[in-house]
Amino acid sequence: MNYYLVAPAKSFHQSENLLTYESETTLKIGQIVEIPFGKQSAIGIIAEKTKQPDFETKAITRVLYETPLPKHLVKAMFWLVDYYRCPLSSVVTAILPRGITKSRRSAPNELENTLYSSESQNPLSAEQKRVISEIEANAANTVLLHGITGSGKTNIYIELAKRQLASGKSVILLVPEIALTSQLVQNFQHFFKDVILLHSEQTESIRHQLWQKSLEATAPQVIIGPRSALFAPVKDLGLIIIDEAHEPAYHQDQNPKYSALRLASQMSKTVLGTATPLIADYYICQQHKAVVSLDELAIKSNKTTSISVIDFKNRTSFTRSRIVSNELIASIQQSLDNHQQSLIFHNRRGTAPLTICDQCGWQALCEKCLLPLVLHADKYQLRCHTCGASYPVPTSCPECGNASIHHKGFGTKLIEEELTKLFPRAKIGRFDADTATDQQLNKVYSEVKSGAYDILIGTQMLAKGFDFPKLSTLGVIQADAGLNLPDFSSEERTYQLLTQVIGRANRGHQNSRIFIQTFQPEQNIIKYATSGKYQDFYTYLLEKRQLAKLPPYTFLLKLSLSYKTEKATVANAQKLFRVIRQTIQSEGLNQLFVTPPMPAFHEHERSGYTWQIVIKAKSRKDLTTIFDQLPKSSYLHYDFDPYTLL
Repeated sequence: MNYYLVAPAKSFHQSENLLTYESETTLKIGQIVEIPFGKQSAIGIIAEKTKQPDFETKAITRVLYETPLPKHLVKAMFWLVDYYRCPLSSVVTAILPRGITKSRRSAPNELENTLYSSESQNPLSAEQKRVISEIEANAANTVLLHGITGSGKTNIYIELAKRQLASGKSVILLVPEIALTSQLVQNFQHFFKDVILLHSEQTESIRHQLWQKSLEATAPQVIIGPRSALFAPVKDLGLIIIDEAHEPAYHQDQNPKYSALRLASQMSKTVLGTATPLIADYYICQQHKAVVSLDELAIKSNKTTSISVIDFKNRTSFTRSRIVSNELIASIQQSLDNHQQSLIFHNRRGTAPLTICDQCGWQALCEKCLLPLVLHADKYQLRCHTCGASYPVPTSCPECGNASIHHKGFGTKLIEEELTKLFPRAKIGRFDADTATDQQLNKVYSEVKSGAYDILIGTQMLAKGFDFPKLSTLGVIQADAGLNLPDFSSEERTYQLLTQVIGRANRGHQNSRIFIQTFQPEQNIIKYATSGKYQDFYTYLLEKRQLAKLPPYTFLLKLSLSYKTEKATVANAQKLFRVIRQTIQSEGLNQLFVTPPMPAFHEHERSGYTWQIVIKAKSRKDLTTIFDQLPKSSYLHYDFDPYTLL
């Protein structure tokens, strides 16, 4: 009889330990099995072979796949549990596809790559060849490719993948969201016959079949997808490429909570590609001499780009529209006259983000989330952008009965209305989360690229991954919209968004004009983004992070407590704070810094109140040491290495 420790996809009475089972047949580490689990059954992964225990064991019910998971995935499973203190069952659930016990009908049309061409060419510039050589020669496990927008990072990814496949190794390419990076995905599908695309829009059946195809493949593969694609069971993984590596989408906010960047670095050699690296990533890679820079545009061009900063407070620049400056309007008209495109960026959808009563100050809030409702004038309803609930627009104040209801601020729908009035003959396309599925940018990109649309309006969906050859006017409606959020990442995120969107019009296709509208033209982040000087931005923010004891100089642990009443929340938060202080003292953890209990950014929701405590540590081991000694409960939520404290 053989005995094995199995990692189950279910937790047992709050226990997250490996469970012991017996098997008459010899099994391999990483095999997926079905096991008896209490009165039910569960799926599990063979973790290791063990000796016969001194208690009675149950037999493994059946083996689902003869082919075991690759060693790097089994290793990653335990690393996630240890590094992020993730529940083991949640990690197993994340690794395995849904419906793994079901038998599937084959759907070949969904699984075949129809774009591949053996004649596809990937010409590389001398600079791109230099970068590839430096990446391959760098001994560091994680290399940061800092390439400006339009420098041809995709060509570098393709060549690196080609070389890995030629040596018999597989490659995983991570993208923030499939819908925002269809152009990059299509480029890869032209060059590689065996590309497996994994994403959340696929049915459970298709995802399962693709996962199974990856598990049982004998030839090296290219896997493309969002962060969950890291769990594709490819053999002989040689390289992981993470495109737009600065994106928050690479952080998983639900169990198992993890950063795809950190996990990737534990699994294989990793290349982080981005024009706007995260401060912490750049600092760490610089310390290890693992930063490779690419500062030249892929397309050599004599086209010029001008950037104008428009002060929103100067109302003489807004005589034709209250939200679109005269200079921007004139440039849009010039682009129309020349049969070129304009792109208008504002990272806030809807018509107006605030509905209030001018008499008593009543504000329209979501009944579930207690957050401000956004007016959508096209459907004339108020909508919550957190839970999606919709409400009728009030004609009078529900508190004082006054009819003085006003909608303040502006979003992409209001901008669309404004530009439709100014340019009635132009074909305008709005691209944001409210856009119909069949009209989203990835679905109509070929039309957009060919010039079928005159004016593009949108949120961050327009800011990354797409090339607009006919673009000659770019307008950012309010560049400082995200700067006032009370979070350590707000300046970094604003810089990234501005730099990415500016890059849409700075690719050498057209003489382009860029207009940055802002209430804070002298703000440092605005200056750094418009000048394109990443090193100045990096130095500025690094000094602030050091003073505030923030990453990369410390590691963070965010603890959140949520209860039905404010009194219970405050009392328990203060109690937890005292426990933390006592533990620090008893353990001699003098390098820890603890913030007093404070209300969370979204303190009051319908489900109750939330307060939080943030622990900063120079050593990450100190964080896990103190966390392991804290009392655990369903009211306590934790997040190691949070990318935001909101």
